[in-house]
Amino acid sequence: MDLFQTTETLDNRRRFLTNAGMGLGAAAMTSLLGQPRLAQAAAASSSDNIPSGCHFAPKAKRVIFLFMAGAPSQIDLFDPKPELEKQFNKPLPPTVSMGQRVTAMTKGKEQLIMPSPFKFEQKGESGLWMSELLPHLSSQVDKLCFVDSMNTDAINHDPGKTSFCTGAEIPGKPSMGAWLSYGLGSLNKDLPDYVVMPSAYWSGKVNVQALYSRLWGSGFLPSKHQGTSFQTTGDPVLFLSNPTGVDAGIRRRMLDSLGQLNRKHFGEIGDPEIETTIAQQEMAFRMQTSVPELTDISDETQETLAMYGPEVNNPGSYARNCLLARRMAERDVRFIQLFHRGWDHHTRLPVNLRGQCQDVDQPTTALLRDLEQRGLLKDTLVVFAGEFGRTVYCQGKLDAETYGRDHHPRCFTALLAGGGIKGGMRYGVTDEFSYNVVSDGVHVRDLHATMLHLLGVDHKRLTFPFQGLEQKLTGVEPARVVKEIIA
Repeated sequence: MDLFQTTETLDNRRRFLTNAGMGLGAAAMTSLLGQPRLAQAAAASSSDNIPSGCHFAPKAKRVIFLFMAGAPSQIDLFDPKPELEKQFNKPLPPTVSMGQRVTAMTKGKEQLIMPSPFKFEQKGESGLWMSELLPHLSSQVDKLCFVDSMNTDAINHDPGKTSFCTGAEIPGKPSMGAWLSYGLGSLNKDLPDYVVMPSAYWSGKVNVQALYSRLWGSGFLPSKHQGTSFQTTGDPVLFLSNPTGVDAGIRRRMLDSLGQLNRKHFGEIGDPEIETTIAQQEMAFRMQTSVPELTDISDETQETLAMYGPEVNNPGSYARNCLLARRMAERDVRFIQLFHRGWDHHTRLPVNLRGQCQDVDQPTTALLRDLEQRGLLKDTLVVFAGEFGRTVYCQGKLDAETYGRDHHPRCFTALLAGGGIKGGMRYGVTDEFSYNVVSDGVHVRDLHATMLHLLGVDHKRLTFPFQGLEQKLTGVEPARVVKEIIA
């Protein structure tokens, strides 16, 4: 046998083994990995009318997560400490700080107490205390659950946001919305399971950190589960419009031909990402009709638009995004995440915090009211939170106009409403300095476990095999469902 024949024979043998191993083997693996690890639970519960993918009957169908990137000051907005007036300009007692970790901006510097200069009043039938900075949201306290004992391990913004969005400080894990898309599937075949809408502008112009697409990425899950970020100018989704000279019929024929080639390729090598590509191309075609209809607010009444405030008319504003979030909830988008930046107030907190609250106060309130009057709030879980809280001690010059506050992961407040949550209550207690959790602490992973529970999912059983572990949103550390806040 000459050299050419020998090479051809070996090449054919390698190709056969590759196709056998990577084709049939990968296809088999795809059938295992491409399906949620909830299938067994779904089959067992089908006779009980429990939705596919759920371990038990859910209280919520969808989530709207309002993420205040930069960390709002809980002591100025949600967790009043009136006795601190007596501690103004005094050092934070060592018995309170207990040598706990601080940022490089605080390390080695005097920690002088700065009470909140803002007034708090009791609101609603529940009599919950709310800051004067949120007059609209104060009208909704009877719908809200204030979790004052939130805490996290992260002390800087990027790991804090990454932890809140993906369950881990280290980048690379799937985001919350991706886990839900993977575990529960789609409710609307014409729109993405998971949509992200960052605000295009905000009032606080200082210390604004970037938002990375990994915060709504799919990590090691199939990429079809990643979030779709809506743009603030031009097409809501990139390349949504057909190029000049290409109509819907041409696009349809092109996708059909491309799909045939991709399915042939999948049959040869079994790569699950090829199936993802086919599905995403088909979704993109359907979105050419569904997304323009979704984002066209001309059918909204003037009464509804006025409820969200004047900024609702500006594309990319937080107000417009809140209105779009309600429209997405109507169309059963599973996970809707709004990002509003500008909350990192190391200096000039009184001015910058006022502006930020004006950005979000009326639109957030309108979203809650709008969902309720349309019968959507009962099965829509709304979460309002930042990545951590702010310190009781001052940063910068100590006066009522220019003071700031540093990062504080030991305790902060998250607001929850709808979707099976008890309204008009506070959960968890912090000390008199809003520095440490005294009782009923809720870690970020506890919040994740509770959110999944409300959606009918056991956080211990929603898993994906990767790097030798059954990976979970809540990770390997203990996490609990906060049943005390569930109606």
